[in-house]
Amino acid sequence: MRTYGCQMNVHDSERLSGLLEDAGYVRAAEGDTPDVVVFNTCAVRENADNRLYGNLGHLRPIKMARKGMQIAVGGCLAQKDQGEIVRKAPWVDVVFGTHNIGSLPVLLERARIAEEAQVEIKESLETFPSTLPSRRESAYAAWVAISVGCNNTCTFCIVPSLRGKEKDRRPGDILGEVRTLVDQGVLEVTLLGQNVNTYGVEFGDRLAFGKLLRACGDVEGLERVRFTSPHPAAFTDDVIAAMAETPNVMHQLHMPLQSGSDRVLKAMRRSYRSERYLGIIERVRAAMPDAAISTDIIVGFPGETEEDFQQTLDVVRQSRFANAFTFQYSIRPGTPAATMEDQVPKAVVQERYERLVALQEEISWEENKKQVGRTLEVLVAEGEGRKDDATRRLSGRAADNRLVHVAAADARPGDMVTVEVTYAAPHHLVADKVLSVRRTRAGDAWEARQAAPQRGSSVNLGMPAIGRPAPLPAEPSACSAV
Repeated sequence: MRTYGCQMNVHDSERLSGLLEDAGYVRAAEGDTPDVVVFNTCAVRENADNRLYGNLGHLRPIKMARKGMQIAVGGCLAQKDQGEIVRKAPWVDVVFGTHNIGSLPVLLERARIAEEAQVEIKESLETFPSTLPSRRESAYAAWVAISVGCNNTCTFCIVPSLRGKEKDRRPGDILGEVRTLVDQGVLEVTLLGQNVNTYGVEFGDRLAFGKLLRACGDVEGLERVRFTSPHPAAFTDDVIAAMAETPNVMHQLHMPLQSGSDRVLKAMRRSYRSERYLGIIERVRAAMPDAAISTDIIVGFPGETEEDFQQTLDVVRQSRFANAFTFQYSIRPGTPAATMEDQVPKAVVQERYERLVALQEEISWEENKKQVGRTLEVLVAEGEGRKDDATRRLSGRAADNRLVHVAAADARPGDMVTVEVTYAAPHHLVADKVLSVRRTRAGDAWEARQAAPQRGSSVNLGMPAIGRPAPLPAEPSACSAV
């Protein structure tokens, strides 16, 4: 299973894995050539197209040499390109969209029997994804989708046309899923939505998201609640109050800025301005002085001048983000911005991007240095520290979502480690002083999963050995375009 893009896609891939395992497939062992490869794609940035077709090209000779191997492509790029994928890569067996991920097992079987590609794209959601089975990637932390789709019309973003209008789940269904996850050992949930804080728009309750956060506070055994990503235009003070007053809602906020220039924000059709954005930051910090705030920023939007870019740098300086996910604008066919005049030359975009990254690196390091000497509780994770085997450290996330590398301790993924921070770098903290280890139900669940045999015996499902992706970054927005 190969996933591109946002957390919504990661969560959809968990559903796809669950569907396939229910149908009798099992995950291929690391290093084995799989019988089925599924690409769950993103259409937000140009390199997503390039990476998909590049990997499809790598797989072609493997597929030709392996009788019966199948390749499926789904997600946002599949919804956008539809039959074009099979035209460009005729060795692909199945193409499915964002609205019918539940069809994958049937489409694979149909392609096998018919011995020809199956392309099925639906224009509206068939089934809310959370009603589908899931193979959760983590035993201790879980995504919970509260809505899908987007009602905004940002000029750079193609997501609304691919994911559709916002559809909200009922609060009782969400809380039921959260309680089930906690019963299974999960300690941390992240509530997902394209614009997570507009939750409730479909059933007419503009305060629904704050109420949902507070309701999560009543779930016994749930230690950490996060959410991504809110939209500044819809960010209300009741949500700030819910964050501050609900003990298990983390003091961490990822809120996309995109630009600090009001002129550019208007051209982007972002329905807020820099003053409102900075006001939200100020109120969040007044209620939660320890809050870590991160963001998304696009550099080089059509028509962006040096003055516009300087205004972005000014907002970054004032906001003091813990980290920022910065992107160079790329033309996405089908969006209004793609045909705008004054496209910024690539060399100019690159130079501005480097200046922004340098400024944010400086701020991130300064903010992280303030953590030295603090005592933090870290949820131990697997896959967060790529050098852990060499350094014999553990890695995990503090309550504010900062990545912390911890001295060796008798702790499992899912356990909680109380540490003292001894060193700070721009993108992580080091804690060489371990004060205590708390073994948890989540750690027990992780341990039980390691001991459990794989289900099923029919067909392998896995990831090709080619070009394995780097670990996901820490909590980017649910869609980097929002």
